Amino acid sequence: MGKLAVRALRAVLVVVLAGTVFVQALMLWALISGNDPEDGALPLTPLRVITILGIGAAQVAMVCVWRLVAMVRRGTVFSHAAFRYVDAIIGAIVAAALVWFAATALNAPGQRDDPGVTLMMGGVGLAILGVALIVLVLRTLLAQAVARDVEAAEMQAELDEVI
Repeated sequence: MGKLAVRALRAVLVVVLAGTVFVQALMLWALISGNDPEDGALPLTPLRVITILGIGAAQVAMVCVWRLVAMVRRGTVFSHAAFRYVDAIIGAIVAAALVWFAATALNAPGQRDDPGVTLMMGGVGLAILGVALIVLVLRTLLAQAVARDVEAAEMQAELDEVI
């Protein structure tokens, strides 16, 4: 991975992370201060809590991606240490899907006249879970690469002993 790509990815992660922290802080302030009365068909307080939790899941994934990029730059990504970050990303994606399903359930009573919206939101939740499955497949590929790397290191050690 080139230096430019790493810098660009890190810049994007910093901007998005800062933006999400800002949004979380605003929503938390609205929850704590009580200055925003609920006026619509949906209860805003549960939606704000769900949004704060969903953003938190995304932040966990971003921090883990940051750590994995650092491991790529050091050449240590093909190690057992990378698995904890990949596992955390999978967990964050699953948590985001669960938060999305909670938002869908909260929104469903207001969509009795148009249940298609609830079905589409449920489909989005399934798509989010699909992303978790894709990352799980990538984790399996990482495990195979780590196993091959360990095997190659053992073979090199045996060769060194013979020579």
